[in-house]
Amino acid sequence: MYPQGRHPAPHQPGQPGFKFTVAESCDRIKDEFQFLQAQYHSLKVEYDKLANEKTEMQRHYVMYYEMSYGLNIEMHKQTEIAKRLNAILAQIMPFLSQEHQQQVAQAVERAKQVTMTELNAIIGRVPRGAVLRLRELGLCSEGERRRSRPTPL
Repeated sequence: MYPQGRHPAPHQPGQPGFKFTVAESCDRIKDEFQFLQAQYHSLKVEYDKLANEKTEMQRHYVMYYEMSYGLNIEMHKQTEIAKRLNAILAQIMPFLSQEHQQQVAQAVERAKQVTMTELNAIIGRVPRGAVLRLRELGLCSEGERRRSRPTPL
């Protein structure tokens, strides 16, 4: 974690050889201080970079959380709409002729068996204004916005 360019250990008393003057000791202290200062600066730069990255990650987390929450709410709304429409159909079915009841029952069964391919085809036909509104809410991607085209009337 720390650079290996440290100075050798200071002279131990009782060892023959080196005797430092005050000026040499001050130079050694100055060099050690500069080394520590450079190390501090590099660690501070790394810390700042990681702090910025953390902030950016938190911002993305909040954005994805909000999108997830919005999609969850939308899913519950659509589920409730489907339940209510199904209840309305169940109330109206007895008043239809036998032929129409069979047609409606078949249409309901087809609707219950929708595939992802069909859903993607439907999404491709969503009017541009609706996709822009979903984009504002964070419920669709930029790519979906570009793919959207006005539906023919």
